[in-house]
Formats: sequence, structure tokens, C-alpha cells
Amino acid sequence: MSRRDNPFAALSVLSLGLFMTLLDVTIVNVAIPQLVDSLNASIDEALWVLNAYVLVLGVCLITAGRLGDIFGPRNVFLAGTALFTLASAACGISNSPAALIAARAVQGVGAALLTPQPLAIVLPLFPPEKRGSAFAVNGVVAGVAAVAGPTLGGFIVTHWDWRGIFFVNLPFGVLSIALTLWIVPDLRPGRRHRLDMAGVLVSTLALTAITYALIEGQRYDWDARIIGLLAGGAVLLATFVWMQRRRQTGGREPLVPFALFKDRNYGLILAVAAAVHLGMAGLFLPFTIYLQSVLGLSALQAGLVYVPFSLTSMVFSPVSGRLTDRIGGKYILMTGLTLFAAGMLALVAIAGVSTSRWVFVPGMILGGLGVSGIFVPMITMAMGQVPPPLAGAASGLLNTTRQLGGAIGGALVGAVLQNRLAASLHDEAIARAGELPAQARSGFVHGFDKAASGGLEVGAGQTGATPPAGLPEEIAQRVAAVAREVFDFAFVSAMRWSLIVPAAIMLAAAGACFALRQPPRTRPEPAAEPEAVTA
Repeated sequence: MSRRDNPFAALSVLSLGLFMTLLDVTIVNVAIPQLVDSLNASIDEALWVLNAYVLVLGVCLITAGRLGDIFGPRNVFLAGTALFTLASAACGISNSPAALIAARAVQGVGAALLTPQPLAIVLPLFPPEKRGSAFAVNGVVAGVAAVAGPTLGGFIVTHWDWRGIFFVNLPFGVLSIALTLWIVPDLRPGRRHRLDMAGVLVSTLALTAITYALIEGQRYDWDARIIGLLAGGAVLLATFVWMQRRRQTGGREPLVPFALFKDRNYGLILAVAAAVHLGMAGLFLPFTIYLQSVLGLSALQAGLVYVPFSLTSMVFSPVSGRLTDRIGGKYILMTGLTLFAAGMLALVAIAGVSTSRWVFVPGMILGGLGVSGIFVPMITMAMGQVPPPLAGAASGLLNTTRQLGGAIGGALVGAVLQNRLAASLHDEAIARAGELPAQARSGFVHGFDKAASGGLEVGAGQTGATPPAGLPEEIAQRVAAVAREVFDFAFVSAMRWSLIVPAAIMLAAAGACFALRQPPRTRPEPAAEPEAVTA
């Protein structure tokens, strides 16, 4: 068997590029404090170092998937990897927040170009009865990246500099390009495709408006501008659907072929994928704040809390893949969603103001076990019946839905957390004000109400209120200690609600899986087999 005839060798090489993009998502969070100090960046600028990547990635995925159908998925994968690698170097040499944000946006374009292509390449390389095992490689890669991101990032930031988290992508990118050219076959559709430029324009505008509004909504308190963006994005999205419907016939190729939805599983899996990423945003956002703000862990220590989660997912994803190949993915997916929700609810039950981080290990293992049973059957059932000429479009739409689900999850959980934290701070402040001298009580409660109405910023040492000026030192210290208690208990109470909401959504997604159909065990004949083009 030659190197180009070995599908698992090709899959391993493609996974290297995906590993690079996944690593970049988790590794940057650890470096934000040092990055802010080095570049004199504001909080908003620091957030956009993260959000610029997420925004551009989510907006470009549909178009990138279709580009793979037109120019060949290997070619687009190589272009995306090269662009991502060059943008990483630009991030590393940035000397201003604006330059770094711009480079991160270009990174997002590169990540969008390469992300849909592995599924499009793998689909014709593996028969249906082996695709579960193939897609399990993605679960292993995601688990390794999730473990490596916080730990490697913490090591680099501690012993070198924040710029190192971007330079670490360069050897991965160069190696990925070289191995892709050497091992991965150049698969092309049996007929030439055309790009729907009008669809590209309208979908880009619609997704930009919606994603930007979801990212920035909480910061602007969901004011008229944000609502207007959401409404405008919804109108553009409806216009895009109408345009796509008109292009389904007459030989005019749409950006999103509606033929994908002839398979009921594909449409259902899109909804499940959005729910999954909503649920994951619901876990990681408030719980990470809790680990650092309430328990006082460092960024590296907080990242290590998730190691049992990631390792469990990484170890059991291949098992999930083999089971999916043998019995189908429907019930494995349902079980995975249920276990993930159970893991989140276990964390809700355990979390307290002085909980040891080791107590979270069982809940993390349960959640990781659930995740190992989600992504492999989800991808297998979504892509299993897709004709190879439409694989790029199908993969792009699936990944776009996942990104939007994460953005919606962040916005929803952020809103729940903010609302419940404001109410809990008020209640806790009133309940504990009696522990203070009379002259400090009214100002104490008012301080927390003012902090809540002005928008809370949570971080290590943050309490939401400061002692009034002019108090004697002894009383001021007592006020600060009680304020710390108020914040800790209020945040734990608010976090429980913000975890229960996504857990309920995950359980609803598990129920929706009853409508999935187990795919046939024989491989259908594709409409047009891809052709391998030798270099």
C-alpha cells in the first residue's frame, strides 16, 4: 500500500492541521493578562483578540466548505494552513493591539478554510462501516489539544513570553503542509462547480451581523443597536434562504444545496450540534470564572482542572467510534448527551465557596465520557449519507452551526449569569449586612447594587464592591472580608443556574435524537465518484 492509498495516514496528517487550530483556541486564553500588560491593551481590545478569531471563523465556514468542492479539499486545506501559519507569525510580531486583532482575524480566515476540508477528504476514503473509527481521530485530537492548550500555554507564558503561544504554531504549520503534499490524495469532484457569489455576500453579511451581536450583546446590555443587528441579520438570513431556494434548480449551483436536507438525519444533527456547543459554552465560561474568582486558582491550575475531562474524552473516543461502526450512532449519541448533562449537574451539586479542586474529578470524568460519545456519532450520522461532491458544503454548514451554537451559548449563559449574579449579590449583601457596624451597612448594600447595575467584571480578587472611604481601618477590613463572602456565595448561586440551563438543553437534544434514523449498513453508490489527481 502506497502512502497515498493509506486513508488513516491521510487522516492523521489532516488532524495535525486541525490540532493547530484547536490548540490556538485554548492556548490564547492563558496569555491574555500578560498580553494586556505588554501591549497596554484595554479590556475591550483583549476580548477582541479572542473574538476576532471566533467571528471570522464562524462567518467564513460555509463559503470555505464550498470552495473545497470547487477547487479540491486538499488545495483549500493547504491554502488555509499556509494562511493560518503566516498569520500566527504576524500575531507573534505584533506591537500594538490593533495589529494583533487584525492578525487574529486573518488567522480566523485560515482556520475557516482548513476546518471543513478533512471531513470532505475522509468521506470518500472510508467506507460507511469504518467512518466512525475514522472520525474518532478527531475526538482524540480535540482531547489532546484541550489538555495541551492550558498547560503548554501556561508553561510558555511563564518561562518565555506571550508571543511564544503564536510562534508555536509555525513548526506545526510547516510540518502539516509538507506531509499533506506528500501523503494526502488530491480528490476532485466528478464535475466542475461554480461559486455562488451573491450567496457568499449575503450569507457573510447575515452571519457577521448575528455573530457580532451575540458576542457584543452582553457588553452593550442588549440595547437597540444590538437588537437592530440581530433583526437585520435575521432578515438577511431569510433573504439568503430565499436566494438559495431559487438556485436549487436550473443548473445554478447554490452555496447550500438543499439536497443535503433530504436526509432527515442531517437536519436533526445540525440542531443537535448547535445544542452541544451551546452546552459546552455553558460549562466552560462560568465554571472557569468560578475556579479563578471564587477558588482563587491560577490560570494554569484552572486549566488543569479540565484535564480529567479531556483525557477521558480522548481515551474513549476511539471506543465510541468502533461502537458507532458496529451498532450505529443514534443511541451512543443519546447516551453521550445525557452523560454530559449529568456531569454538568454533578458539578452544580458539588461546587461551593471552598470546594477542593480534586472533588471535581468524578464530574469531569463523567462529562468527558459524555463528550466521547457525542462528536464521533454526531459527525458520522451527519456526514454518513452525504454524496462526496457535496461533502465540502455539508461540512461547512455543520461547522458554521457549531460555531453559532457556541456564540449563542456564550450569550445566553452570560445573560443568565449576569442576571442571577446581580440578584444574588443584592440578597447576600442584605443578609450579611447585619454582621457590620451600623454606619457601614447602607453603603455596603448600595455598593453591591451599584456594581451589579453597572455591569460586573469578575476576576481573581474581584468582589463587586469596595469599602466606603473614611472608615476606620479595622472596620474597612471587616467590610472587605464580608464583601468577599457576599461575592463568593452569590457567584456560586448564580453559576448553578447558568449550568442548569445548558444541561437542560443538552437533555432536550438527547430526546430529539429519538427522531434520528439508523443509517443503512451498506454503502450507497455516490452520484459522482471523486477523482484522484496526481501531483
